[in-house]
Amino acid sequence: MFDYESLKLIWWVLVGVLLIGFALTDGFDLGAAALLPFVGRTDHERRVVINTIAPHWDGNQVWLITAGGALFAAWPLVYAASFSGFYWAMLLVLFALFVRPVGFDYRSKLENTRWRSSWDWGLFVGGLVPSLVFGVAFGNLLLGVPFQFDETLRVSYHGSFWQLLNPFGLLAGVVSLSMLMLHGATWLMMRTEGDIARRSQRAAQLTALVYLAAFIGAGAWLWLGNIQGFTLAAAIDTNAAINPLGKSVLHDNAGWLANYAQYPLTKLVPLTGILGGVLALAPASGKRGAWAFLGSSLAITGTLCTAGFAMFPFIMPSSLDLNSSLTLWDAVSSHKTLGIMFVAACIFVPLILVYTLWCYTKMWGKVTTGQIEQNSHGLY
Repeated sequence: MFDYESLKLIWWVLVGVLLIGFALTDGFDLGAAALLPFVGRTDHERRVVINTIAPHWDGNQVWLITAGGALFAAWPLVYAASFSGFYWAMLLVLFALFVRPVGFDYRSKLENTRWRSSWDWGLFVGGLVPSLVFGVAFGNLLLGVPFQFDETLRVSYHGSFWQLLNPFGLLAGVVSLSMLMLHGATWLMMRTEGDIARRSQRAAQLTALVYLAAFIGAGAWLWLGNIQGFTLAAAIDTNAAINPLGKSVLHDNAGWLANYAQYPLTKLVPLTGILGGVLALAPASGKRGAWAFLGSSLAITGTLCTAGFAMFPFIMPSSLDLNSSLTLWDAVSSHKTLGIMFVAACIFVPLILVYTLWCYTKMWGKVTTGQIEQNSHGLY
């Protein structure tokens, strides 16, 4: 069907699509939850916010599960190295995500102020922590991760959780957090009205400004801050099964800008992220929620593609042993495995898209405090 080289490239694109799909869908869930204590002042208002995302959050997380499964099957070495190196960070994300289903389901079971307030803050943490940690992880990928393979391809990690919290990693976390909070704010602008919509509008304006400053600042840091990216020292046979240790890697890609210099059209990608932030900011000022949501969606797509295009073909660079760095050419499964998975992806990814769109179509509309009062036992 496809040669090995083409399937390697296809799966790089597919994993990227799944990550973008997760950020676009579950991103506004996380962002809205992180804004919950600030845009909802009363119990009814917070229930309005929760009920804009509660019917969809579990379906949206299918994108994360699918991306994780694709990572395991398509890039097993990346899966092994990342789950070793980012173990505590991933546990932190998982424990934060555990709060969400319980919080959605149990929050309104008791009419007790302390009970509901506790779950509100739990949902806030469940939205804020993953949004921040995802960005910190991406920031550390750009810096390089301290891992290496031995001659039998056993991976060992030589860092700690606290080392991930370096200044550039934290700045990348701010980019991610502000971006997803912007997405959540524009979602609430579309799905709510009255005071909640007005507060969401102000939140969108603020988070758009923070996102633009952080995104441009991170790019300037890469460019001017002497952060060196990675390059392959010599051409490799990309259509073959390659030992990850059988290549030579150089640490000479200033600011990860080599691909942008070689392929000028890729410069449109970071500009798309900036344009998205501006587009989200301008309609937010004019109370046009749909346009603001389009802008935040473009910001997410542009941001993730900016990182992906800059690092290509690297997926997980190693700062400890340059030659242990993993690329899309040598971290993949067999030709047959990629082919079988490609057929499965052609079937199931469209199905996920169709049922996701169907769910949004059936459950679309503004959620109001009046609906909460009339259905106090039937809604979250």
